[in-house]
Amino acid sequence: MAPVLCVLAAVLIALVAVGWDPLLDVDESLARELHSFALAHPGWTKTARIFTDWVWDTWTMRALLTAAVLWMCWRAQWSAAIRLAIAGACGTAAQQGLKAAIGRDRPQWAEPVDSAHYAAMPSGHAMSAAFVCGLLLWLLRYLRVPAPLWWTAVTVAGVSVAGVSFTRIYLGVHWLTDVVVGCLLGAAIAACAGARFRVRRRTTGKTAEGVE
Repeated sequence: MAPVLCVLAAVLIALVAVGWDPLLDVDESLARELHSFALAHPGWTKTARIFTDWVWDTWTMRALLTAAVLWMCWRAQWSAAIRLAIAGACGTAAQQGLKAAIGRDRPQWAEPVDSAHYAAMPSGHAMSAAFVCGLLLWLLRYLRVPAPLWWTAVTVAGVSVAGVSFTRIYLGVHWLTDVVVGCLLGAAIAACAGARFRVRRRTTGKTAEGVE
């Protein structure tokens, strides 16, 4: 799964880099329509900023992942804690490295409704939400939580990733392809972290951790 996601992201990055007009036209058209709506509906825009700056902010996501790592340490489940920590660090490093390497400009507006720093692609908010939510879902699966809790978490994760992706375009700080690439790469990181990891049962009946 992870290689497929990375290839799709690489294709989109390459198309943007070579300036493929059909894709760039979609980016610009959607950005302009949403920006016009944001200017005309300040109440919705304020709500979007609250969600993107607090609920789905990159620091909020990092705090959630840090809490999960500490929880696994407290439970003495070191393999899971280390895997989560490494995946989180790799995700953040990849995000910043790609931004610097690609160097894509953000949308520019005469009347901006929000601002952001660094380059546009990939979207840091979308990428962070994708890999943190993916890692937390992997953790819940690893812990074998009850089905109702699992599906609730899946719903919350899906809404969070889709929601932050939308708000970044809506607020005029990212293009559509920025958030799509961010989601693809974030999901790839989460998939890599969970690959080939399983829970083994000791003969005593206690849960142990192992890597195949």
